Amino acid sequence: MTRKKLPIGIQTFSEIREGTYYYVDKTPLILNMLDNGKYYFLSRPRRFGKSLMLDTIAELFEGNKALFNGLYAENHWDWSKTAPVLRFSFGAGQVRDRQDLDIHIRFLLQQNQQRLTIECDLDVKDHISNCFADLIQKAHQQTGKKVVILIDEYDKPILDNITKPDLAREMREGLRNFYSVIKDNDAHIQFAMLTGVSKFSKVSLFSGLNHMRDITVSSEYSAICGYTDEDVDSVFAPELAGLDRDEIRRWYNGYNWTGTSVYNPFDLLLLFKEREFRNYWFETGTPTFLVDLLSQRHSFMPDFSQYLTSEALLSSFDVDDIATEALMFQAGYLTIRAVQRMGVQQRYIMGYPNREVESSLNEVVLRRYTNTASVAVQQGSRLYELLMINDFKGLEQLFTAFYANIPNDWYRNNPIAQFEGYYASVFYSYFASIGLDIRLEDVTNRGRIDMTVLFNNHIYIIEFKVVETAPEGKAMVQLKARNYAEKYQAHQQPIHLMGVEFSKEAKGLVGFEVESVGT
Repeated sequence: MTRKKLPIGIQTFSEIREGTYYYVDKTPLILNMLDNGKYYFLSRPRRFGKSLMLDTIAELFEGNKALFNGLYAENHWDWSKTAPVLRFSFGAGQVRDRQDLDIHIRFLLQQNQQRLTIECDLDVKDHISNCFADLIQKAHQQTGKKVVILIDEYDKPILDNITKPDLAREMREGLRNFYSVIKDNDAHIQFAMLTGVSKFSKVSLFSGLNHMRDITVSSEYSAICGYTDEDVDSVFAPELAGLDRDEIRRWYNGYNWTGTSVYNPFDLLLLFKEREFRNYWFETGTPTFLVDLLSQRHSFMPDFSQYLTSEALLSSFDVDDIATEALMFQAGYLTIRAVQRMGVQQRYIMGYPNREVESSLNEVVLRRYTNTASVAVQQGSRLYELLMINDFKGLEQLFTAFYANIPNDWYRNNPIAQFEGYYASVFYSYFASIGLDIRLEDVTNRGRIDMTVLFNNHIYIIEFKVVETAPEGKAMVQLKARNYAEKYQAHQQPIHLMGVEFSKEAKGLVGFEVESVGT
């Protein structure tokens, strides 16, 4: 099998097709979309290939057939169906105020005018929405063909300023003024698509775009961006030698929008380049705003491994109303694990998509808990070492240190420290940050185990209790009374029962009992 170049960071379809790069053919899904609708919206996390998808659509409508040789579209697209294409991207740079936004939009309008050799009338040249409408109408009139409108990173000016609500609202209003032109010019448009990271609620930014079909959670288009397992095993087969295929799945697969699960392309391409498992996608952006929000809202991190929410809540995203699960889902830190139909309503079971996201996000949260990044890293490494040799006395000392290293000022200034779930959340985050196989709320015929960890051919069954001051032994009593170890006896591996008790008064661990059973 011949190896090709890896298209790391390349978002231009022609460059990939004209060079000797790997390319995963998405044209069957793209053509299905073009044949069955006119207006579309798609939300996907960063670095998922949205820009490449839009560029592919542009090349189809511009009739560049040679670029599609050997692809599905070569023999399934009507190459006489060309159209003038208007392309807008808000991905470059950072817009700092409304004036910056207007300047950028005028620049994008000017670029399209020059490319299509069309000029706005002088009386509308300085009016953004009128100039946009004039450009659409003239492109139709001069070519005799309805236009195609492709808008990439439509929400970036808002997201760049999301921590400054007043400024974010200004951005929202400026963009709504621009986007509203699309609906009013339906007679001149053949196809239009917007992509971005978030989906703002219909009552705000989308109030002028409520005619668009949102395919974000359409099972039909779950794999329109990203690589499937089949893609990895076929297109990238030459790159798999020397890499553990199951580890690739555990580390990077799992993003799902109610259909086929996919990998983030950025992760896989860098894995194939570096030949080393690392958190490539997560490292490209620090979710400071997200971590702040999780802390302020007293979020219980273990909940996010299996989180029930509604379709409406996933779409309730606005400057003044940011649901935690909506932000985490749209940013790529949660994904859809399953769909439940409850009468007329639909519910989603959410969870971390893969090991990369679960471990990386929990590590970042731990840095907030400890207030010192190096402490969190050192303690995580020590946890791994102690588990390797099952040094339970060392584990007790380390678990005690988890809480002792949290500054008193942090407790006073952060309400989350007043909640019982906080203690178990810190405990869980340490295990999750080093990428262990964790089962939360592990169901047995006698009840639910708080946390089960499978590591190095050993099984750790953990029960948490919060007490007022001194240890009471209730955690171990429950572990034994409900015979939680029975569930894992068939594994023929050593099982370790861990009863962990926290004191609200002492703000730390006061009880730690271990009993080993099984082989």
